[in-house]
Amino acid sequence: MAFKTGQYIRHAKYGNGTIVELGDDRTVVDFDTFGTKKFVTSLATFEAAEGEAPKRKRSSGRRAKGVAKAVAAKPMAKAASA
Repeated sequence: MAFKTGQYIRHAKYGNGTIVELGDDRTVVDFDTFGTKKFVTSLATFEAAEGEAPKRKRSSGRRAKGVAKAVAAKPMAKAASA
């Protein structure tokens, strides 16, 4: 079966995912629970999955709690020598 970009597929190890890129050499799949993985196209074994890919929540752009914010160091004024 020929696959196409955007198709929902199933992989034996990683489960269900959506084909993001499909080339002669490499295939990139964004899996529902494992994230993005790259495969050698000629060696990849997928099957068509039933249903549709789940809708993903978009990031709000906020940082997660507990993530330290980088603070730029302020230059200190030179002490006047007397």
